[in-house]
Amino acid sequence: MTTRYLTNVALALIGGALLVTSQAFAWDTFAWIMLGGGAAATAIALPAIAIRSRGWAQRGLDAIGAAVGAWTIVASMVFVGAAVTWLGFASGGAFVALALIGLTMHELKTERVVHSLEAPAMSPSAAEEAPDRLAGVR
Repeated sequence: MTTRYLTNVALALIGGALLVTSQAFAWDTFAWIMLGGGAAATAIALPAIAIRSRGWAQRGLDAIGAAVGAWTIVASMVFVGAAVTWLGFASGGAFVALALIGLTMHELKTERVVHSLEAPAMSPSAAEEAPDRLAGVR
């Protein structure tokens, strides 16, 4: 399991939790949950930017995730009432979207590797000659 997969899943879970709790709790309670979610997302995404093996696209998504996490922290402490609820909902949606983009990129990279390792298809005439060619290799 790669770090790309793990951080994207963690970001998706944080985002999903923010989406649900924004509608389930009063704004004053949710502001603290939002603060924790933003701090967790920033703590996950910020160090991941420094890992060069993640690729430039994933590192870009990590930078955006860290910026959204920092904004979530600020918004949870500055705004009140319905503004906190909807800004937290939007932050949760942004985290989920970033995670889905990252997971899709991870899957596409994995599929590309698998397809490049597949053997090319043989023509029927080449398949008939294959045992003869292998017999002379010994």
